[in-house]
Amino acid sequence: MAMKSFPKPSELPVPEGAKGWEKIYPYYLVFQDKLKDEEDQKFWFCDSQHWPTVFKPFETIGAEFAVKCLGQYNARHLMIPTAKGIEFRVHLGYLYMSPIPVPEEEIAERVPEFEARIGHYFQNWQPLLDQWHTKVRDTLNEMESIEFKPLPDMVPMQDIQDGVGKDGSERLLEDYDRLIQLAYQNWQYHFEFLNLGYIAYLDFFNFCKEVFPNIPEQNIAVMVQGEDMELFRPDDELKHLAVKAVDLNLQEHFTNTDDAEATLAAIAAAEGGDQWLAQWEEAQDPWFNFTTGNGFYCHDKYWRDHLDIPLGFIADYIHRLEQGQQILRPMAELVAERERIISEYQDLLDEETAAIFDAKRSLAATAYPYVENHNFYIEHWTMGIFWRKVRALSKVFADAGFWADDEDMLYLSRTEVRDALFDLVNSHGIGAKAIGPVYWPDVIAERKSTVTALKKARPAPALNTPPEAITEPFTRMLWGITTEQVQQWLAGDDVNESGLKGMAASPGTAEGYARVIMDADEIGQVQQGEILVAPVTAPSWGPIFGKIKAAVTDIGGMMSHAAIVCREYALPAVTGTGSASTTIQTGQYLRVNGTAGTVEILDGPSDEGAEAESATAEAALS
Repeated sequence: MAMKSFPKPSELPVPEGAKGWEKIYPYYLVFQDKLKDEEDQKFWFCDSQHWPTVFKPFETIGAEFAVKCLGQYNARHLMIPTAKGIEFRVHLGYLYMSPIPVPEEEIAERVPEFEARIGHYFQNWQPLLDQWHTKVRDTLNEMESIEFKPLPDMVPMQDIQDGVGKDGSERLLEDYDRLIQLAYQNWQYHFEFLNLGYIAYLDFFNFCKEVFPNIPEQNIAVMVQGEDMELFRPDDELKHLAVKAVDLNLQEHFTNTDDAEATLAAIAAAEGGDQWLAQWEEAQDPWFNFTTGNGFYCHDKYWRDHLDIPLGFIADYIHRLEQGQQILRPMAELVAERERIISEYQDLLDEETAAIFDAKRSLAATAYPYVENHNFYIEHWTMGIFWRKVRALSKVFADAGFWADDEDMLYLSRTEVRDALFDLVNSHGIGAKAIGPVYWPDVIAERKSTVTALKKARPAPALNTPPEAITEPFTRMLWGITTEQVQQWLAGDDVNESGLKGMAASPGTAEGYARVIMDADEIGQVQQGEILVAPVTAPSWGPIFGKIKAAVTDIGGMMSHAAIVCREYALPAVTGTGSASTTIQTGQYLRVNGTAGTVEILDGPSDEGAEAESATAEAALS
């Protein structure tokens, strides 16, 4: 019986107005006609978990650096026995991936190298991690020091007298190259520890599956929950600021946080306002280097640049505090549940096996926080600086007449920007007109039209014929691409419209009305007690996790951001449904079973759900 297949890349229709879209991306990122037979034999899945929006040409840099560095740590640094890197292509504006397995005959020779390398890291974890923080922060500081300024009309006389022999153009070129290099450098550091965190967890996971064949995957995840994570620190800072505002009786000044300047001025003039503002200023460095998106796109909004965003979250926390709600993560409950489950499984083991169990769990718990903490330092902080510098350079070009909008540079590739820079410094140096102002506006206008057209179509979840079984562990654990999930995608219209099946990512059951969120800018629409439905969530959505009852996503596995965050907030979650955000509509009533991995669309509250709604309402009134 022939295996059902997803469409080949060439079979997907090109949206109207997007003909020739391939030309806007680097040649090595698109499928090639001369490699069609080879590329059509591979299974590619769409990574809309990290890149849910069509790329502008310059924005592919995040995907290129991230996936390249991820692969090199698998294939060249850690010598993982069964997994090399991941091939990636941009098709119709979206990123597709195809993991590269290690040939069977090469696995054995990689094992001793792998064991020696991860052994070194795990035996020296804390000093190496401390060194990592120093390396990353040094890179961040150097990135921050880069400035892009217009070139002077005349070289200063002092430079002539001092024999400097330069005019600033060389610095403009060097700083652009250096910005790209520093961003790449922090992506290299990003994966130095990330794969180790996954490996430690995967080792514990596989051991548990071996000694407890029927153990639910959720129980394994719960045994490493409740650890302190820096990724939650930005949200925790906002919660502490909300508590401080209530303590100082400043609530009335948070009624119109859309005007951040007016809000802060009113607080400054109020009694006790200086105390609150001191805490506010202290929280900003570094924790406001945080975006409501995921950092991979220049349009992501960062708290430090849009102070109305954190002020709005604080206002919401103040409102919830006044209603008597608990806004802090239930750490004591999480730790108690973790210890209970650990103890119950320990009791089933003999002394020798229990010692191995304890050692593997302890290592996984030590490495586990980095799986999320890296997000703050790289996706948020590093990329936040990077995009600010990119906009500053684009403004230099705009002021020189190369294009009209400060963000138009995003429609050039990074190599095209380097060419445009030489055009800029050359014309300035010799006193001639640059070619860019007559060349780039038409190119940018055409590319804007192409990107807009590509956004009209949703990406296919996968391409070509899938393998009979998805066995690559990182693909299953991080992206939730399992054999069952792929079969559900292939079923398409055959899926029962009354419900969806996905990854049982965080235990528990909840009922409530759906709120479908397709973009980070929409998270302010989420109301108390709703169930969040989205293509994917970002860790930065933390401030709304205290409002929702459960979360449902299209993509993501047990170690995806949505799964980890929901477990830390003790919320049911079903990830990797494939089509929840397009199947479910805002306002529909759902039952989310995070233990079984099911989402049901109901006509209204069940008897159990109605009782829970009544209890919640009574608690709110009291």
